[in-house]
Amino acid sequence: MKFSYLIINIITIIIPFLYSFHPKMNLIKWWKPIWLSLSTTAIFFLVWDVIFSAYGVWGFNPDYLIGFGFLGLPLEEWFFFWMIPYASLFIYFSLQYFKPNWKVNSTIIPVFSITLMTVSLLLIILNIDKLYTVVNFSVLFLILLYTYFRKKHLLGRFFIAYFIILIPFILVNGFLTGMFTVDPVVWYNPNEIAGLRMISIPIEDFGYTFSMLLMSLILIDQKIKISWDK
Repeated sequence: MKFSYLIINIITIIIPFLYSFHPKMNLIKWWKPIWLSLSTTAIFFLVWDVIFSAYGVWGFNPDYLIGFGFLGLPLEEWFFFWMIPYASLFIYFSLQYFKPNWKVNSTIIPVFSITLMTVSLLLIILNIDKLYTVVNFSVLFLILLYTYFRKKHLLGRFFIAYFIILIPFILVNGFLTGMFTVDPVVWYNPNEIAGLRMISIPIEDFGYTFSMLLMSLILIDQKIKISWDK
């Protein structure tokens, strides 16, 4: 269906968007720094997206698109970089407000961080000829390394939020990569990915999402110094 990708974007953001006006949480008071931060992150990943699309690292199935685009990317893909991160970080902020004690113990943060950075390095080394794998996990490694030494206070809750985010992520990304459709909405060049998938989702996409959300959170923290626990 031509509107499939657009509908997925709208479904993903509609509840977080509406609940942002809830008088208890009142997330709209932070909209300016949040949307500015998301936009900065979006520009970074959109440049990456445009280049990778141009080089055939991935592409889009026109059967699921409305047919409008810019710089080689469909309109839905542009929406993706604001709608999906906002909906995902809404989960982080919800935990911060409603479940302030839901954090990874400070003694576990180094274990999670070092393990993830080590796995990233191994995937880079083992797939040094795979463009998406190398760039993706290099970015993840660098962002996590920076956060560990400069913004460690974000990681305790971020790790918990990320594991919760994986539930809607698998559904949304699974739809885009062909879990529920005959053909995927987004296809990947098998020569540029490691080939490891969870159902239909390339392992790189899990790292991609992690990096995109953590980068946005770092930028938000720079602007509002995330400290508004209930």
